[in-house]
Amino acid sequence: MAHHKILLVDDDPAQRKLLNMCLEQGDYSVVEAGDGEEAYRVLEREPDIRLVITDLAMPVMNGFELISKVRDSDLRYRYIIVLTSSEEQGSLVQALSLGADDYISKPIRPDEMRLRVEGGIRLLRLEIQEELILSMAKLAEYRSNETGYHLERVQYYTRALGRDLSAKHPQLNITTRLAEEFARVSPLHDIGKVAIADAILNKPGKLTGVEFEEMKKHASIGGQLLKDIYTESHSPYLKVAYEAAMYHHERYNGNGYPSGLKGEEIPVVARIVALADMYDAMTTERCYKRAFSHEKAKEIIIAERGEHLDAKMVDSFLAREGEWLAIRERFKD
Repeated sequence: MAHHKILLVDDDPAQRKLLNMCLEQGDYSVVEAGDGEEAYRVLEREPDIRLVITDLAMPVMNGFELISKVRDSDLRYRYIIVLTSSEEQGSLVQALSLGADDYISKPIRPDEMRLRVEGGIRLLRLEIQEELILSMAKLAEYRSNETGYHLERVQYYTRALGRDLSAKHPQLNITTRLAEEFARVSPLHDIGKVAIADAILNKPGKLTGVEFEEMKKHASIGGQLLKDIYTESHSPYLKVAYEAAMYHHERYNGNGYPSGLKGEEIPVVARIVALADMYDAMTTERCYKRAFSHEKAKEIIIAERGEHLDAKMVDSFLAREGEWLAIRERFKD
């Protein structure tokens, strides 16, 4: 990220010119848009734009609507800075609640603006490190016969569950942003399989009792690996990843592994990933089984409501099963 693209969104050309002047000393390439609708088209067209500076009061599509649309989309994560005045404190709170990351007060001070932008870029660099970790998850997946689009499907199923639960169960405290974070970490759920022997990982038949006990270790191995990295980095992202990897094989009735957690003791991200991973395992062909139909998988999931699976997760799956079918079709192996 030696050269950074920044999108400036403001309906006032003079204001955009001022912002451009504030950024001209940095290593930035600036793209401009006159309203939220134009800005969103630019972001769709140019995925390498990772930082957005936007006004809030604009015609056609205002800044609030732009923030919501960006956060609700499947676009790559963007760091959003909003422009606000001292008279707009209520608007600032609304913008931050919708997913804005930072703000710059008017009148604009060039030094402050450059520092805010540099802060956003530092966070985006951290995300690149996170993407490297996700690449490790993909490499782990290649060791088994469960390749293809398994990780992508689990990620999209997790996103669908998280968003639905965010809207319907406020007691879970799943914000739109947290739901997206759950989706981003979900590919790491089986990273511990790197330590499992190929003969067990790719065995075409049923595992023996001893082999199954060895396979079960992948949860604690992956969880401990991510916990160690989290201890060093203190990244909230890695804490959520640790919870998903360590606890996605726990059961709501307490009969899972590795810790035998029960009910709400199980982190919510693990309860979500458990269903996403279970559905994908059932509806795709594996070295030890043929794929189940959607209806057969649905029947099993309903039977496990309140036993293996949290009832809230099952109800969310049933409410959005059309979306799950579309994801399954989109990422067909």
